[in-house]
Amino acid sequence: MDRDFDAFYAATYRRIVGQIYAMTGSLHEAEDSVQEAYARAWQRWAKLSVEHGDPEAWVRTVAARLAVSSWRKAVNRLKAHRRDHRAAEVSGMNPDHLAVVAALRRISADQRRAIVLYHYAGLSIEEIASETGALPSAVKARLARGRRALAPHLTEFADSLDEPRPPRSSAQTQPSRREI
Repeated sequence: MDRDFDAFYAATYRRIVGQIYAMTGSLHEAEDSVQEAYARAWQRWAKLSVEHGDPEAWVRTVAARLAVSSWRKAVNRLKAHRRDHRAAEVSGMNPDHLAVVAALRRISADQRRAIVLYHYAGLSIEEIASETGALPSAVKARLARGRRALAPHLTEFADSLDEPRPPRSSAQTQPSRREI
């Protein structure tokens, strides 16, 4: 059981941190939230690995909720952080990725989450709806509005956000098209 969890952690950690980072705009917040989500998953691993069809989605959802909860508890700290935040050099991340993350910070959290889950995590509209508790039509609207909101900030990337991508099968375990 421990080996199964270790393999799951090793295979998914970087991807989930990258996705939560894109959602939150803060690498520190993403790492903290994801670590706590994995700690909770480890405590429930016997049940989670058997009963939950997609433990990665469970960890991502818990990490996203933890990040939102942290925001609500520390509004003043977050405002100060954003005021003083400068684009940080993060090993393994190129300037284009940092520009996308900076642009994602400028759109609503719902739109940001939908875009990250669709374009970075490679989830389908239905999978995003299931993970976020939104209707598929709401997910489509968030994607469309989010792309429009991103366009002025990412003019050279605007065309790639509108390109359709092949749907991901639910059994697919390969890294997403754009692994963070």
